[in-house]
Amino acid sequence: MLGTASQVPTRRRNHNGYLLRWDTEGILFDPGEGTQRQMLRAGVSAHALTRLCVTHFHGDHALGLPGVIQRINLDRVPHPVTAHYPAGGQEYFDRLRRATSYRETVRLREEPVRGDGVLAVTGAFTLSAHRLSHPVETYGYRLAEPDSRRILPERLAEHGIEGPDVGRLQREGTLRGVTLEQVSEPRPGQRFAFVMDTRLCEGVHALAQGCDLLVIESTFLDEDASLAASYGHLTAGQAGRVAAECGVRHLVLTHFSQRYEDPESFARQARAAGFAGELTVADDLMRVPVPPRARPVPR
Repeated sequence: MLGTASQVPTRRRNHNGYLLRWDTEGILFDPGEGTQRQMLRAGVSAHALTRLCVTHFHGDHALGLPGVIQRINLDRVPHPVTAHYPAGGQEYFDRLRRATSYRETVRLREEPVRGDGVLAVTGAFTLSAHRLSHPVETYGYRLAEPDSRRILPERLAEHGIEGPDVGRLQREGTLRGVTLEQVSEPRPGQRFAFVMDTRLCEGVHALAQGCDLLVIESTFLDEDASLAASYGHLTAGQAGRVAAECGVRHLVLTHFSQRYEDPESFARQARAAGFAGELTVADDLMRVPVPPRARPVPR
């Protein structure tokens, strides 16, 4: 959590910035003003970044792009970095990318989001986007790990399978009449979603469905729901209700308005809305682990 404020930073909270570490990837979401310095404070190097994902082009979600992009080049990051952002904001991305003079040493691949759907497929995950409801074009992001199977050593032993034969069974699906399903169990892939500035809409639920970890804005408290709707934001109770309805395991609330002084009010309202899973009220420089994989439910 590099920054957890909404439109106005405070003494305690920097503008937005969120880094997801997933295997060998480092995905930086919504780098607001001051993100480069927050990375330094968090011990995050430019070399850790592989993707930049911008939900929309309001300043608290994008004004850190010039510094981050220039730092990637200054440090001569050895791998390409991919940038995803709403296609309708191309002019803003162009201005931010070239806000000042610097020497380009890194390949920055621009892959704008043009609608709902898959953005990238790697061996570790599928990254997709879904349209949200905000005064400007806005997308949320969802990362889904592929489902697989977990080998059960005791079942291998029952069938006398060992050594190189284990790998052969995994590759081919069957060995000497023994199927992979007989010696393994389902290993559900993990799901992560990032939902910023939006009213309640179909996209919020599509992104949150079945997530192990959901990072979601809760700019307002429930008593200011009319303000939230008019400005295109969620309340803490709405975020909690979405998480409960979508079966989220760990809910992270963030993007707080400076008008509120008690962070725990957000947690209380999310709980009151029915969310019973793990809950974190985000703070700057906090590290939140992705939950351990859920074990399949025995039949």
